[in-house]
Amino acid sequence: MKPGNELLFCALGGSGEIGMNVNLYGSQGKWLMVDLGMSFSGAEYPGVDLVFADLEFIEERCDDLLGIVLTHAHEDHIGAVPYFAEALGVPLYATPFTAKLVAAKLDEAGLTGDVELIVVDDLETFTLGPFGIRYVPLAHSIAEGNALLIETPHGRIFHTGDWKLDEDPQIGTPTTAEELTEIGDAGVLGLVCDSTNVFNPEPSGSEGAVFEGLLDEVRKHTGKRVLVTTFASNVARLQTLGEVARATNRTLCVAGRSLDRIIEAAQASGYLENFPETVDFDTAMDLPRGGLLVVATGGQGEPRAALARIADDSHPIKLDEGDVVLFSSRQIPGNEIAIGKIQNQLADRGIRVVTDRQSMIHVSGHPGRPELEALYGWLRPEILVPVHGEIRHMREQAALGLASGIPQAVFQKNGDLVRLAPGLPGKIAEVRAGRLVLDGTEIVPANGESIVQRRRIAYNGLVSVAFDLSGVVDIRVSGLPLEDDAEEFVEEAAADVAEAVARKRHEGREAILEAARLAARRAAVRWTGKRPQVHVLCLEDLD
Repeated sequence: MKPGNELLFCALGGSGEIGMNVNLYGSQGKWLMVDLGMSFSGAEYPGVDLVFADLEFIEERCDDLLGIVLTHAHEDHIGAVPYFAEALGVPLYATPFTAKLVAAKLDEAGLTGDVELIVVDDLETFTLGPFGIRYVPLAHSIAEGNALLIETPHGRIFHTGDWKLDEDPQIGTPTTAEELTEIGDAGVLGLVCDSTNVFNPEPSGSEGAVFEGLLDEVRKHTGKRVLVTTFASNVARLQTLGEVARATNRTLCVAGRSLDRIIEAAQASGYLENFPETVDFDTAMDLPRGGLLVVATGGQGEPRAALARIADDSHPIKLDEGDVVLFSSRQIPGNEIAIGKIQNQLADRGIRVVTDRQSMIHVSGHPGRPELEALYGWLRPEILVPVHGEIRHMREQAALGLASGIPQAVFQKNGDLVRLAPGLPGKIAEVRAGRLVLDGTEIVPANGESIVQRRRIAYNGLVSVAFDLSGVVDIRVSGLPLEDDAEEFVEEAAADVAEAVARKRHEGREAILEAARLAARRAAVRWTGKRPQVHVLCLEDLD
């Protein structure tokens, strides 16, 4: 697996899911990593918040890894940095705004000085072994969204990162169509491209249009408190909301620590220079109702975020009947139930909820089909490699690219080792690519024994059995649907266990323990239909 005189590509995360982006390029014996992201957990990992790509493949090749280049500061591109960068032992490269947020993560993890962070200020090419790298600014829902133009001995790669087209982005200056055409004129071997919105038949829309939509919506609610929830990292949206507050003569209040961090980093990087002064919660509550605009975190239903606490009336910011909450963010797949819960809480209290389905108050940060087709036409790559999507997204983009005239499209998923050059591009091998989770303070396999057991307990409950050879049995139950029948179940299950132990008492330790486990489990199935985990303990020496 040591790259020879060739150009290899391998995704360890982000190809087959939206999030957790980790991409590798290999050439001339060396590897380059692009992004080191994470995902947030779902119900499949009880008790877990963060999910990471398994980096074993590249960890075993750290001596050949040259560096980690970060495209932008969203968590699915930088979130795993404080957990793995020190062990990988190579420098991080980032533009100034991204670097400030990464530095804060490293500081929080106690890694300042242990991980080298190199700030790329002037967007000029820097070289890592056989790779020449230049940031190419593109619009996205965060400051300093960038593609990478990667020069290799076998041709140039345009790695898009997350992107969209926006003629009025509010923050930053994206590379123009003319400049992208010049890149295409000089030749592009491969386009490694975001697939998130490939099924969207329309362009993603402009941040400038969101300003008009939010302004119109806020103006509708004279005399009412208005709260807007959005992604904390969307600096352009924060700029927009600052201008909306000023245009509607409302004072701005910010609720959420992540918003505070983003605003601080943005202003330190030269953004949000004219952002209005904000007020604290107490001052906000003393203002006239129609004179306040609140910006809050929690639009994805996060239970500890500001909006969730405002919705259940446990936050210093108070909303009353007739007030308005604007969801200026898209609903990330998997968060529908959590978001719906908060929206229902608000509605139950008579608070009006407005989403992007009702009003032009949000646009996506990812390209729809027309934007993808435009980029294909400007760059004219020889090869398309869809990434950053579920399988269906990447398959669809591969088909779209071929239909748009790109000669080759390579479908790949996490762990597929792809040779881009020389010769016909395609998969040549598979490498280890799994998932890890942060469980408490430990990083463990996502499908390791601890998580599997917890999942089984969550689904089916737990029965604990302690016994001795005289027939005394103690049974404790957790999570079984027994309600008022618990005592009767325990009495019957204890008798079953005692009988099973008596039958097997001369057959050895393992036979006795297994008999007790099966007897308790069969009783649980008989009473509840559930198949719980059963833990058994003999209080005597069975040897």
